[in-house]
This record gives sequence, structure tokens and C-alpha cells, in this order.
Amino acid sequence: MNTFGTIFRISIFGESHGRWVGITIDGCPAGIPLTEADLQPDLDRRKAGAAGTTPRTEADIPTFATGVYNGHTTGAPLTIIFENANTRSADYDAVKSTPRPGHADFVLQKKFNGFNDYRGGGHSSGRLTVALVAAGVVAKKVLGSDISVKALLTEAGGSTDIEAAIAKAVAQQDSIGGIVACTVKGLPVGIGEPFFNSLESVISHAIFSIPAIKGIEFGSGFAAAGMTGSTHNDAIVDANGTTATNNAGGVNGGISNGNDLTFRIAVKPASSTPQPQRTWNNATASVEEFALKGRHDLCIALRVPVVAEAVTAIALADMYLQRRS
Repeated sequence: MNTFGTIFRISIFGESHGRWVGITIDGCPAGIPLTEADLQPDLDRRKAGAAGTTPRTEADIPTFATGVYNGHTTGAPLTIIFENANTRSADYDAVKSTPRPGHADFVLQKKFNGFNDYRGGGHSSGRLTVALVAAGVVAKKVLGSDISVKALLTEAGGSTDIEAAIAKAVAQQDSIGGIVACTVKGLPVGIGEPFFNSLESVISHAIFSIPAIKGIEFGSGFAAAGMTGSTHNDAIVDANGTTATNNAGGVNGGISNGNDLTFRIAVKPASSTPQPQRTWNNATASVEEFALKGRHDLCIALRVPVVAEAVTAIALADMYLQRRS
């Protein structure tokens, strides 16, 4: 449902146009130095404002509701909330009858028998990723300074010239996707389990919790299918397990091997595009032209890197604490 993790366990809540969104972290170790200001750098990286992002801007000022006292985590559940102050719910009145193509509107209506909050995508909105970013900052603190998690946008709209791709999307008024590359450095050997709790499995589970993610590959990924074993194998060059290449992406048998953990994720174009489309109208029982209202990202991939870092750190913090216990 809305919970992820075994020891470092997160529960996400809220809706895009509700009063607030937030997250509760259970199993957060006590004694971690933590202030609201610690969250702000990553929260600012996620904010809209750049070309190609939504005109909707929120202050994204975090409030610790529980779990922090005198600037340190207490060991009790840590709850972080964010107020929604800049909403225009009337823009979504039409969604009640005409679900947006490619969006979750149709399936949410069916799954929850029409009782779902459809405004801005409700609980399935990318707005909730602000809470994931906040939890990611805490997870990075759990991992410590020896482990770094970094992600960046490497392609947009099929081009490595990201600025040009964004300019084209703005000119054409249509959404585009992108590729985000993530690298984890300093991860020790032994994180992950064979089969169902493999390092790739747990990270993939977390990554696919980010709206608009449609694919993931570790190391050489799909290119490995066209390689020979002797080419794909990473030669071990010392007693620490350092390898000459990293086609495995830092993982063997579902377990970290001490080399950089590397993976790439595919972000689809945002379903909410200004381009006219056609969709089913529940009220008239016919297919009609659909003109979207509201404020949306033309390239949501611009805001994904910090969210990818966050969910990766959350997954790793949970697996790290499991290994330590």
C-alpha cells in the first residue's frame, strides 16, 4: 500500500490538493543530528521554477511533527509534513468525466469506485515526492558521509543537449521524457540478499515508486544482451574486489561488490501535456477531444534526479540497517 521498508520503514500520506502531504519514518535510529534546515538543499533541487517545469510553486517548508527533539532524532516515529498552499482545484473539474490519457485518473476511478481525490492526481501525484526527498535526506544521514548517492539528468527528449530539448518542448508545447543516471560510491561489500531481496530488486521497487518511471538498468544493462561473457565479466584486480570494468553495475548475485553502484532510469513524458488529445467521456459515453487545464511540467525528468537519490538512499539505509543488525 503506502509503506516501504523493513527496519527503516516509511509511510507516505497526503494528496496533491489536500491540506498537506508528508511522510512518517519508523525505525530511524536515535541521536542523528537533524533540523529543518538540513532538508532544504535537496528540497530546493526538487522545486519548480526552471524552464520546462510547472508554474505551480510551493514553499516546501518542512515541519517536524514528531520524532525530533533538541535537534536530534529521538528513535520514535519521525513525521515530516508540508503544507499545500498553491492549488487551483477548479482546473481539474473536467477530470471527473474525462480522465486524462496516460494518467492514473481512469484506473483510480475504477479502483476506488469514484471516491478518490482526483484533483491534481490526488494521492498518486508527483507532488508527494517532496516527502520522499525529505525522507531521503534522513536516509543519507543514516548511511553516513562515507557513502554518497548522486543522480543527474543525462538526456531529455532523446537528446544529450538538454537545454535545446527543453527549449524545443516549450516551443512545441508538448511534454518530453528523459534519462537519469545514478551512482552510489562507498557502498561496502555485502549489501543485499540473493533472490527476492537482491540489491537490484529493492532499489528497483523504490525507484518505481516515483511517478513517471518506466524502466531501469544496472551497469551495462540491456547492452549486456549483445555482449559475450568474456567481455561482460568484470576482472577482479585486487583483494578488495575492485574490478577493471563495471558492467555489473556494482552488484553480483544481488549483493554489492564494493565497486560503484550504477544504474539508469527512464522517465516518460508527463501525461499532462498541453497538446489536444482524445479521451473517453463518462458523462456522454463517447470519445471526445480533450483540452487539459492546470499547471504541469513539460519535462518532469528535470526534477527527478534528487527524488531518485532519495529513494535509493531510503532503500540502502533499510538494507544497511538490516545488515548491521
